[in-house]
Amino acid sequence: MGVIQNILAVIVVLGLLITFHEFGHFWVARRCGVKVLRFSVGFGTPIWSRRDRHGTEYAIAAIPLGGYVKMLDEREGAVAHEERDRAFNRKSVWQRIAIVAAGPLANFLLALVAYWALFVAGTTTVAPVIGEVAPGSPAEQGGLRVDHEITAVQGEAVRSWEEINLKLVAAIGEPEALSIATRPNATAEPREHRVPVDNWLVRQDPPRPLATLGVAPWRPSMPAILGQVVEGEAAAVGGLEAGDEILRVDGEALNGWRHFVEIVRASPGQPLELGVSRDGRQLSLTVTPRSREQEEGVSIGYVGAGVAPVEWPEEYRREVRYGPVAAVGEAFARTGEMVALTFGAVRKMLVGLISPSNLSGPITIAQISGDSARAGLESFISFMAYLSISLGVLNLLPIPVLDGGHLLYYAVEVVRGRPVSERTQAIGLRIGLALVGSLMLMAIYFDLMRLW
Repeated sequence: MGVIQNILAVIVVLGLLITFHEFGHFWVARRCGVKVLRFSVGFGTPIWSRRDRHGTEYAIAAIPLGGYVKMLDEREGAVAHEERDRAFNRKSVWQRIAIVAAGPLANFLLALVAYWALFVAGTTTVAPVIGEVAPGSPAEQGGLRVDHEITAVQGEAVRSWEEINLKLVAAIGEPEALSIATRPNATAEPREHRVPVDNWLVRQDPPRPLATLGVAPWRPSMPAILGQVVEGEAAAVGGLEAGDEILRVDGEALNGWRHFVEIVRASPGQPLELGVSRDGRQLSLTVTPRSREQEEGVSIGYVGAGVAPVEWPEEYRREVRYGPVAAVGEAFARTGEMVALTFGAVRKMLVGLISPSNLSGPITIAQISGDSARAGLESFISFMAYLSISLGVLNLLPIPVLDGGHLLYYAVEVVRGRPVSERTQAIGLRIGLALVGSLMLMAIYFDLMRLW
């Protein structure tokens, strides 16, 4: 069922993003007087199509991993004399630039609208209060303290752990120190800390900013009450049910859910005698955690059970909500931040600060799409906005066959006063296809490695 949900979620996400991207090209092309022959979502044989009164064919094709807008162009076939003024290649260089740039800009616009809707609807998050500081960690050396709230990273205000993670990832490559501001309570003045680092997160695969910093978020005390038990896993096989409270393990009293997780992780393949409370009755059950190998080659135990959610204290809850007008500025700021972060990640990957194994392909996108859809509408829209920005940035890279490659040719044409030769464009096309094909194969390879 999860695989089907993942497939449906990725089809919805990619279908929407591709449609918006191609509609950007289509809309501007029409307004520049270019005749559009086909608007296709997907590649390959159309499974549905129809034509409008302008002669444009709208199609949905079998392979939903892209799309295209085919325009009248003398370089691709004969054009009737009376329609030459509607050919793409006959338009001015500035009109061609507008048509090509409209696709990525449409993706940024979609992200902007998504963030605006989220800010207007309002989101509830938890205050980024430090729960643990690892001994000897950069956080301890920088003076960060338990129960203090992080208010800024690198001089920019933060309101949640998600924003902190984004700021820390954006700082990849920082050679000496991070600037982190904290305060002991909501009324105190923030104090800036210089946290010592050495080439922050460089080549870390995948980046683990909080763990590397040496902090863990504060969380309310969680009793070991099961909220879910996965069918077929060790917990269900041992007789555990949702709603059970685990009181003891091998006769030792438990100190909450985290204590239970620590015991399970340290006991792969070892039977555990559990003292359980169920509907007022005391039970004794035996559960044997299964073994799962981590990336570092270390085996840990897992039982396939999750904790029941607990209420966060009101003083730790933060609601982020704006009026329709104020939300516009916030949406522009968030979109700009994510665009800069994505371009920065590409640059850092090219210079070797970020490992290329962080590339994600269709398998990972499908998994995250499904997970975000199951997590709720807010998570799904947020992921869709981020993916839309990633698609826009990818298409702006100066690689022939991508929109950015065409924009590079047109920029050269503006400077030289004449178009780039057909021979040069043909060579660039072959190089671009090789680069894009290699990137896709690498992304799929890393997808399969993560899955394995």
